[in-house]
Amino acid sequence: MFYVSEIRTTEPGSFKSPLQKKVYQVLGELKVPYKRVDTDEAITMEDCVLINRRLDMDMVKTLFLCNKKKTLFYLFITTDNKPFDTKKFCEQLNIPRVSFAPKELFEEILETKIGAATVYSVLHDWDKTIQVIFDKDVADTEYYGCSDGTTTGYMKVKTEDILNKILPYSKHKYKIIDI
Repeated sequence: MFYVSEIRTTEPGSFKSPLQKKVYQVLGELKVPYKRVDTDEAITMEDCVLINRRLDMDMVKTLFLCNKKKTLFYLFITTDNKPFDTKKFCEQLNIPRVSFAPKELFEEILETKIGAATVYSVLHDWDKTIQVIFDKDVADTEYYGCSDGTTTGYMKVKTEDILNKILPYSKHKYKIIDI
């Protein structure tokens, strides 16, 4: 059985990565309320079903994409049940073809393992190499469910706090597209 803890509203007792520590530091600094759970290692969207139930929300799907030269990077945040359509994504942004970023760049730039891609990675992206793109369906939801930068910690925050507090704090602009 997949383990999901009771809901907590405080940071973990210890941190598994510098990114996870930064996430909770920034949430505290900006006074962003959250609910979180600790879990067994969750890698796939299927692993998130019990997390979604416990937190009463839907986990977003966060894709890390890049151009052919691996010089432009996109963090695309969409709903968990929507298939990724490369053609529509590129048309909406008026860009050439993109593909999934390789594992080594994923870990280097996002500072997370595969399966833990999170909007919070922008907190360490001070040179703004990542362009944050939201699917309109996610931007329109009240709550945002995502990883805290690990594959064993997940949280629920208000979407407006992500858009209006976290991203401005990180100095990242974002785009909303309708796919």
